[in-house]
Parts: sequence; structure tokens; C-alpha cells
Amino acid sequence: MRRINEKDIESMYRAVLSMETLSEVKRLFRDLLTENEIRECAERWKAARLLAAGIPYTEIIEETGLSSTTVARVARWVKRGTGGYRLALKRAGN
Repeated sequence: MRRINEKDIESMYRAVLSMETLSEVKRLFRDLLTENEIRECAERWKAARLLAAGIPYTEIIEETGLSSTTVARVARWVKRGTGGYRLALKRAGN
């Protein structure tokens, strides 16, 4: 299998950015990702929202079904990642 390069990854990001409505984004994600991958992303996003709201790890684990390792990883990215979670949380009103 050939390795994906940065140009291809950038093209994917631009495709997502080109969507104009929620419906278009849903359609793209459904074609691009498996149902399981969409659910996994949504679970991490939910964990980020709950962390931003100050909900304890134990409640997040119970609410999402994520492992403690995944919740800790999301928390680390929310606090010290590249700022993507924080920006999305702010813009999404969370």
C-alpha cells in the first residue's frame, strides 16, 4: 500500500472545509468514514465537551463508554494540543 503524503491530507482537509451546510458535511463524512469511525469521533468530541464543562473523568467514562486512557488523551489534547479542540469548542458554543 502506498503511503499518503501531506498534499493528500491537505486535500482532504480542504474538501471538508469546502462543505457549506451541515447536511453536506454529514454526507461527506458518511462517504469518507465508516459508521464506527464516525461514532468514535463523536465520542471523543463528546468527551471534549464534557471535559470543557468540568465533568469528572469517571462520569465521562460512564457517559461515553470510552476507556480512561482515551479520556485522558482527549483531556491532554484539549489542554495542550494544537488548539483545535479549544477553537472548535469556542466556535460551537461549548
